[in-house]
Amino acid sequence: MQPNADYYCSPLLLNSFDMKIVSGILILITAFLSFKHGYEGLTMKVKPAQAEMMSGLGIGRTAGIIISILSIAVGFMVLFPQTFFAGNLINAAMILLIMGLALKTGNFKLALIEIPFLLMPLVMIWLGHPFKN
Repeated sequence: MQPNADYYCSPLLLNSFDMKIVSGILILITAFLSFKHGYEGLTMKVKPAQAEMMSGLGIGRTAGIIISILSIAVGFMVLFPQTFFAGNLINAAMILLIMGLALKTGNFKLALIEIPFLLMPLVMIWLGHPFKN
């Protein structure tokens, strides 16, 4: 008896349907976080700890606005299959930028905290968009 090849399509032993569900959940989480962080950055509704972290990394008001706009753009881009890869790539680059700035300033704790958030867009690229043909 031949095993179902579709079932063994990933090292995690998820079938394609399960992978689409996981990908869809990750897309919703990413879009929510992107919109939330982007909106907070543009409206200056950041918590004092967040503002202190940004200034500690050397990120000024203008750079914060640019990051907020990119974050909102990522939120929209990951929703559509045509821009899914580019959105995740931009998201990973922004997270890597924050990690690099944190390491530059000696904030190793922040750099380590960002590792799971860096893995998320990379895993999403690997899983692919659930509505892509």
